Amino acid sequence: MMLSFFDQFMSPTHLGIPLIALAIALPWTLYPTPTERWLNNRVLTLQGWFINRFTQQLLLPLNQGGHKWAVLLTSLMVFLITINMLGLLPYTFTPTTQLSLNMGLAVPLWLATVIIGMRNQPTAALG
Repeated sequence: MMLSFFDQFMSPTHLGIPLIALAIALPWTLYPTPTERWLNNRVLTLQGWFINRFTQQLLLPLNQGGHKWAVLLTSLMVFLITINMLGLLPYTFTPTTQLSLNMGLAVPLWLATVIIGMRNQPTAALG
């Protein structure tokens, strides 16, 4: 079997199934959804506390106009933290090392901020 230098950049597969799909879908199964019960368990309480603290730290220096990005940025950061923490397990694949995933997450956010900046302050954006 001949391997080239660029085979290390190929996305890993198992039985023809790309592992990047499994690695991206796995973090959503780790976060349980709250039920209609009165009391939450420890996992839900810790999850809610972490997300609230993270959102408070994210929104602390921003004015009210920047708060509309809070849900998007908080969910993206929790997703990235979970994926990278799963990469600490031995023999696991971290999909954030793939350039395609990084660009797929970064380009829409960058483009949205540029378009909003062009819409709200066109003279500052062009000049």
